[in-house]
Amino acid sequence: QVQLVESGGGLVQAGGSLRLSCAASKSIFSSNTMAWYRQAPGNQRELVATITSGGITNYRDSVKGRFTISRDNAKNTVYLQMNSLKPEDTAVYYCFGVLGRNYWGQGTQVTVSS
Repeated sequence: QVQLVESGGGLVQAGGSLRLSCAASKSIFSSNTMAWYRQAPGNQRELVATITSGGITNYRDSVKGRFTISRDNAKNTVYLQMNSLKPEDTAVYYCFGVLGRNYWGQGTQVTVSS
């Protein structure tokens, strides 16, 4: 059974930091690109960052220089370190992977107050 379980969300003031974690089943984590998406109320879900199995990363422009995606292959876990958070980063953040089909985690709420 494929599982993606996020943790680490919460309420933080603007300028603060949070680190999200996504514990994944080995089947979907191994040799796969993993990603973080987010969805704010009334908005479409958007891609935040990706990381390949080899560690190549990519970010949406609005988070470049503030967010860092990483992975621990021994723990089958992908992280999203978020620094200098802004109110517009407020959203539910989802872990994403593909194994034959798309898999999503349950989401974790990030709220940034001004």
